[in-house]
Amino acid sequence: MIDIYFFAHGTTLENEQHLLSGWNGTILSELGKMQAKELGIHLNPEIFPMIYSSDLPRALQTIELACGTLGVVHVDSRLREVNFGTFTSQSSSLVDKNWEQYIKNPFPEGESYMDVERRMYAFLLDLKKQNYKKIAIVAHEGPQLALDVLLNNKTWQQAMDENWRNTGNWKPGWKYVLN
Repeated sequence: MIDIYFFAHGTTLENEQHLLSGWNGTILSELGKMQAKELGIHLNPEIFPMIYSSDLPRALQTIELACGTLGVVHVDSRLREVNFGTFTSQSSSLVDKNWEQYIKNPFPEGESYMDVERRMYAFLLDLKKQNYKKIAIVAHEGPQLALDVLLNNKTWQQAMDENWRNTGNWKPGWKYVLN
């Protein structure tokens, strides 16, 4: 059994403009930098023997500001946000009301939420081969929702409906259990 603690990266410049970042290299806003520094209380390398991160700059910047170093981090591209394809850097309103169509079907020139789920499934299989009992992940909305689907037995509809980004039920971190 592995306890997985998921931490969302800090707010980005594109988040503040309600844009879809996807695989874009956007960086943290001033608010996001403050959030990342505050996250340091929870994202302590002494508590987590291994911290995994998306390879996107906003996740790495979050860890660096929270921990003061990237030396304890294992970077994994499978933890990336969903690839929004041609919707990248476009208004999130393009997806807000019709996201369901992208569960199985990819975004134009991008990927689907099921693609993210497959990436996360492969990541979890590799995680089971490790000897860690407790790890942290710093990543994005898509991978977190995939964890809800894979580890909490939610449908994509349930994961989206209960998404803290929609409900305002933010926490400093979310715990998942991998058996």
